[in-house]
Amino acid sequence: MVSLLLQADAAIHTASPNDETSAALDSAVVDAAIEAFDGTGKPYISISGIWVYGANAAISERSPFNAPAMVAWKEPNERRVFDAKDLRGVVVVSSVAYGDGGGAIPGLLLGSPRDAAGNLIMLGTGAQHWSNVHVADLAEVFRRVLEDDTARGYYVIGNGLNPTVAELTEAAAVAAGAPGAVPGSEAEARTRLGDYFAEVLLLDQRTDAARARAGLGWQPSRPSLTDEFRQGSYRARAESVI
Repeated sequence: MVSLLLQADAAIHTASPNDETSAALDSAVVDAAIEAFDGTGKPYISISGIWVYGANAAISERSPFNAPAMVAWKEPNERRVFDAKDLRGVVVVSSVAYGDGGGAIPGLLLGSPRDAAGNLIMLGTGAQHWSNVHVADLAEVFRRVLEDDTARGYYVIGNGLNPTVAELTEAAAVAAGAPGAVPGSEAEARTRLGDYFAEVLLLDQRTDAARARAGLGWQPSRPSLTDEFRQGSYRARAESVI
């Protein structure tokens, strides 16, 4: 990996497998990036996730980290990048990503269990907010931080809409052909997904991505996740399966 990075002018790491090997893999990538880029001023840009901030109704780059166990390894890894000498380190902290009919979290909502009437069962009560961002808008952030030599540190990214899980599941029900959606419970979510995964999905999180908007001139422009469920790529995908 180091030999490949030595030949590169920049590196973007978005390839974390999001499983039990993620911490070790990301640590190895950071080791390689520091060895190859330390002292060069070259940019190393990696992706992180907004869950590291825990429950917070106004997340910004100045917010304290309060990571649940599932993602507690991320921030110490990222700090090593920022501590490296003369390496332009950037961490793009993504909200829930969606778009093009894909994404693990949208798929989870579409595949929600149903009650006796066929309604999708929400994760928890549905009152928690989920910050989210379309993958095409997220890709635009990576382009901008790569091209802007002044871009450094954390950029918290979300489209600013911050819907509730109830709103999202009700929209997912349209795509899935369900009559509607009903609240679940924390206990049901933990039984369904396990404690670690349920803990992050039960977080109430919101952001407006003010730093990226002001500093990078970034403006999200793609349809919202609720619109994508109701009349966009997820609705089209579901109809193609029927």
